Amino acid sequence: MATSASATLAVNLLDAHSLLATFGVVGIAVVMFAETGLLIGFFLPGDSLLFTAGLLCAGTAGGDVKLSLPAVLAAAVIGALAGAQCGYLIGRRAGSALLARSRSKKLHEGAARAEELLEKYGHAKAIVLARFVPVVRTVLNPVAGALRIPGRVFTCGQVAGGLLWTVGLVLAGYALGSSIPNVDTYLLPMVGLIVAISLLPVAIEILRSRRGGKHQNGTAQ
Repeated sequence: MATSASATLAVNLLDAHSLLATFGVVGIAVVMFAETGLLIGFFLPGDSLLFTAGLLCAGTAGGDVKLSLPAVLAAAVIGALAGAQCGYLIGRRAGSALLARSRSKKLHEGAARAEELLEKYGHAKAIVLARFVPVVRTVLNPVAGALRIPGRVFTCGQVAGGLLWTVGLVLAGYALGSSIPNVDTYLLPMVGLIVAISLLPVAIEILRSRRGGKHQNGTAQ
């Protein structure tokens, strides 16, 4: 019992492989829920967890951890969608009081970026894009609730974004794990790459916005 308890306590919450080795599929659902629904979960490694879980489903990575792809997809989707909806409901009830009490600079920066996304791209598009931005995907849900964004608009946006984010990253990891032997050797650079790729939708939208702004300025002149 003592050995098991110490092993559980020794888990590294910032390391995707450590989380998966200790908690398995249940850990995926819990992390997805906490990262997208609770402000305290903003530091959790959502992107790398999903990608690493996909790799481990392929069965080509070394180690003792083997996961089922359907179970991983189900846990990721359920956790992410339920978490976002919970965050929204908390925001509607508690308003901005929760953020105001937080002393985390990172959380306040994330809230500012979330409000900027909502203002710049409109509610539905911003809710989808936020899924791909760490910290922002945690903060945007309660911010959306506090701003009284219509429940139907929020739910449709968060379901679409949640499915794209979770299923996309898990399947990307699974595809690479299935095609590259001993893929765990390249795990760290691959996780870094997939996190960078996950930010592409936001980068593309920013570029489009800037080009649109320059075009309007040129027309006005």
